[in-house]
Amino acid sequence: MLHPPAGRRWVCWATFGARQILGITLIVAGALKLPWPEASVQAVRAYQLLPFDITRPVGYVLPVLEVVIGLLLVLGLFTRLAAWLGALTMVAFIIGISWVWANGISIDCGCFGGGGASENGMAQYPWEIARDVGLLACGVWAGVFPRSPLALDNWLFAVGPTPAEADNEQREESRA
Repeated sequence: MLHPPAGRRWVCWATFGARQILGITLIVAGALKLPWPEASVQAVRAYQLLPFDITRPVGYVLPVLEVVIGLLLVLGLFTRLAAWLGALTMVAFIIGISWVWANGISIDCGCFGGGGASENGMAQYPWEIARDVGLLACGVWAGVFPRSPLALDNWLFAVGPTPAEADNEQREESRA
C-alpha cells in the first residue's frame, strides 16, 4: 500500500475529496435509476454492446451496484476496494459511450436515469467521456492512496495513523 510522504496532509484530504465526488455521483446516478428498473434495462439495450439476454440482469443490477459502491466510498469503508470498483465502473461507462460514438449511435447515455434514442446524443459524448475520465481519476487516486480523514476504515481496521495524524504527533513530540 502506498502512503503519501510525511508532511503531505493534502494527500489525505485529496483522497477524502476524491471518494466523496465519486461516491456521491454514483449514489445519485444509481438512486435515480432504482425506481424504474425497466428504463435502466432499456438504457443498457440502447448501447447495442451486450447480448440481448444479458441486458436485463445488467440493467437491474447496475443501479444497485452504483449505490453500494457510492455508499462505501462516502463512508470510507473498504475504501481501496470501493475505489477500484468505482474506477472500473467508470472504465465500463467510457467504453460504452465510446462504442456508441464510434458506431454513430445517438442515445442519451442513461447515466442519471432515462436513456434510449436521442437526437443530440452525439453532441454530449465528449462531455460525458470527460466527466467519466474525471471520475475515473478520483477512483484511481482513492485506490492508490486510500487513507483519508473521516473514514470508517480508520476506526474499523486501525492500521495506524493517517499521514496527517502522524505529522501532528511528530509536531507534538518535537515541542516536548
